[in-house]
Amino acid sequence: MTEIDTTIIEQLRRIAEALEGKLRPLSPPDAAWDACVYSAETHSFRQVAHVNALPLALLKGLEAQKAALLENTRRFAGGLPANNALLWGARGTGKSSLVKSVHKALSEAAPHTLTLIEIAREDIRALPELLHVLRASPGRYLLLCDDLSFDAGDTTYKSLKSVLEGGLEGRPENVLFYATSNRRHLMPREMAENEARASLHPGETIEEKVSLSDRFGLWLGFHHLDQAIYLEIVQAYAQHFGLPYEEAHALEWAATRGTRSGRVAWQFTVNVAGKAGKTL
Repeated sequence: MTEIDTTIIEQLRRIAEALEGKLRPLSPPDAAWDACVYSAETHSFRQVAHVNALPLALLKGLEAQKAALLENTRRFAGGLPANNALLWGARGTGKSSLVKSVHKALSEAAPHTLTLIEIAREDIRALPELLHVLRASPGRYLLLCDDLSFDAGDTTYKSLKSVLEGGLEGRPENVLFYATSNRRHLMPREMAENEARASLHPGETIEEKVSLSDRFGLWLGFHHLDQAIYLEIVQAYAQHFGLPYEEAHALEWAATRGTRSGRVAWQFTVNVAGKAGKTL
């Protein structure tokens, strides 16, 4: 057998495995998993043993957002009605961190009662099938799509709209959907306006696209930090990890990046820890 023949056989084997995976019925995540990632490509869930989440107390300057999201998620975990949530705003301001930290807090209080499932933006089309599978499971699931947005020509938003509205069956009572986005309406308004110009009913076209975010019952806005809050975050990180730092250096770090945010504060903390020879 030649090297070319071996390569072809290997490629055919991979194609067969991929097709077998997609044809295999999707099973719900293991009940013992607190978090996992869903992949439409492999048609499966992958456990995340250790979620990259900070303690809630370390998320400064987000008191109102923390209280609202924690209460909404706690109600859902307890079997009560809760709203899908859209966390929107400037990059690096703690949107996805808050979702993961809220889940961490609730999971520590009551393990294995709420499974966090991360779904990629590219897999939104698979949401209807995913919800169908989860509906039949006794678990309770929090779906997280990070950095969700739609661009020109992308019709995936229609799948999401259908899911949020519930369709004929309605949204499963054991599934909640959280999304983070830099855009309040999930898509640039000029995208809707451009398509509206070619539409027979331009007003309806704009309304259909811009109002997608209205399907989320809970809106939480995140904005750039002022200097005081930025330094408060840096101080909280330093105290939590036992790190030395100087305010002047923290401010200089933010100035070189042109913004103050929770992400910038964390990057400064990582730099300080590295210089001090400490792990986080």
